[in-house]
Amino acid sequence: MTASCTWCQHLRVMLKDVGRGFFIITHSSLAMLGVGVSVVVLTLVIRPGLWDAVQEQGLQWFRDRQVLVSWWPENTAERAVAVELKDLPPDQAAVAQWLANKYRVAPEPLAALVAEAQVLSKSSKLSPNLIMAVAAIESNFHPYVQSAVGAQGLMQVMTRIHEHKYAKYGGRMAAFDPVINMRVGVAVLLEVIRLKGGSVEDGLKFYLGGYDLTEDGGYVAKVMAEKERLDQVAAGKTVPFQ
Repeated sequence: MTASCTWCQHLRVMLKDVGRGFFIITHSSLAMLGVGVSVVVLTLVIRPGLWDAVQEQGLQWFRDRQVLVSWWPENTAERAVAVELKDLPPDQAAVAQWLANKYRVAPEPLAALVAEAQVLSKSSKLSPNLIMAVAAIESNFHPYVQSAVGAQGLMQVMTRIHEHKYAKYGGRMAAFDPVINMRVGVAVLLEVIRLKGGSVEDGLKFYLGGYDLTEDGGYVAKVMAEKERLDQVAAGKTVPFQ
């Protein structure tokens, strides 16, 4: 009985010592962490510009490693908003130049949009010239235009309805970035085409006016005619603007 009590007493002493040591180590670590956080906060208060540099480096670290890439806002400052025509394949350069002449806009920004349409075509399976035709009919390639009902930007996306689609690009103000607007516009168009059983024409009509639209005023015909002209331009044909 005595030996058993002695063993229990030794165990209690050992556990007490272990607990005291754990407390000391943990307390010291938390204290050091607190001191470290305080120093960092004080430094950022004294030098507020340092926080911007730290934040940008952190964002760049995530971008470089493709961490949370589907959620993280795109750094549009690092994206080219214009491309030299000579840097595009001949068929794409021809489309960009033709559209620039017709809509009286600079060819270099249009070249960037033509290149973006090619990328979006691969993911959406929509024709790149269809994408460009929608942009042409919707806005004449003026990225800041807004309709009476609130459709905004290059592809006249209803921002208040599709605001969530802009979240990963930094928010609703991205509607006026032509490339971002094109990405969101294509996402919306693809959704409504699927909603209409895969019919491009029915999808375009829905894209224009939703469920309430009964007459499109020739919108679908205009888009499809512009796409056909762009297809001919890409094939190397001389195509009038009308």
